Amino acid sequence: MANTYTQIYLHVVFSVKGRQNLINKNWKDELNKYICGIVNGKGQKIYAIGGVEDHIHFLVSIKPDIALSDLVRDIKANSSKWINEKGFIKGKFQWQEGFGAFSYAQSQLDTVIAYINNQEQHHLKKTFKDEYMELLQKFNIEYNDKYLFEWIE
Repeated sequence: MANTYTQIYLHVVFSVKGRQNLINKNWKDELNKYICGIVNGKGQKIYAIGGVEDHIHFLVSIKPDIALSDLVRDIKANSSKWINEKGFIKGKFQWQEGFGAFSYAQSQLDTVIAYINNQEQHHLKKTFKDEYMELLQKFNIEYNDKYLFEWIE
């Protein structure tokens, strides 16, 4: 799109279906690289990617020629297919429906990147549920408990 100039940075979060601990440390780096390949293949830029066994975070800049929901749909569909084809887990791997996306200014990127890169340490002290609820509240996002991620207690 000629004469279109944007700066859109989004921190995206989504979890494994049922919040199961299925993302194994042995292949997590491969998954992250695969997701980066999907994002890059769509002409977008990824700045950080990380997570733990039950969810993933990434920071991306997106251009106005793509809808975020389409990008996330493609990431989920292609990465879950890849995980299943690789046979990394017994049974069928799926991501949960929905996702969280939180916008940041360029001046905040270093902080968000550090936060994403430090997920394993972060989750020694805080559950994903608590983390996600804090993000929703910090950004004043209205939500209905009925439609939040499927929580397995």
